[in-house]
Amino acid sequence: MKKIIMLLILFPFLAFAQKFDKHEKKLIKSGDINQRLYVIQSDVESELQILKSVSKDINPKARDLDILINRMYLAVTHPIDGGVGIAAPQVGINRNIIWVQRFDKVGEPFEVYINPKIVWTSKLMRKGSEGCLSIPNERGSVQRYYTIEIEYQDRKGKKHSEIIEGFTAVIFQHEIDHLNGVLFTDRLKEQENKLFQFINNELGIISAQNF
Repeated sequence: MKKIIMLLILFPFLAFAQKFDKHEKKLIKSGDINQRLYVIQSDVESELQILKSVSKDINPKARDLDILINRMYLAVTHPIDGGVGIAAPQVGINRNIIWVQRFDKVGEPFEVYINPKIVWTSKLMRKGSEGCLSIPNERGSVQRYYTIEIEYQDRKGKKHSEIIEGFTAVIFQHEIDHLNGVLFTDRLKEQENKLFQFINNELGIISAQNF
């Protein structure tokens, strides 16, 4: 009985915690809501603090989520400054939302993922060049898992599980790292003293893209 009472007490708090706060709402609706949001940069100290913070889950039915998602899409698909993926922290919102270009699907569409988590990784890895929309003028060759399994919610709140491999899996890892406050430059530092043996040199080649 005590457990039931505790759950009833905690449920409103948990539901509230998954909504946007006043500061987030203000940022999401700043300026023209039909235009892209500003992509924050790692060379600005106050913005770097946002990029290095761990993000929280969001209720897929939260008010203003559609506005944020659409403005993130406009940022990642911008013809000059766009890339192949973006995470909400990159527009100043520490919430678990990402856009990823699915190079593994017909038409290579961009798709949005809410509260994504990596739940399994392969032992096989690949090495490839990465850049970042939030890290100006820097690239590096990063080791990533070749195959991953993710769990996430769609915009209706339905839960999904999917196994992804290759370059698309690299994008997912890069973007989900953002949600955990990890930049690709952090991965480079981690891997400086690690030794890797190439099984297939072709798997170590990746086209230069921004994430």
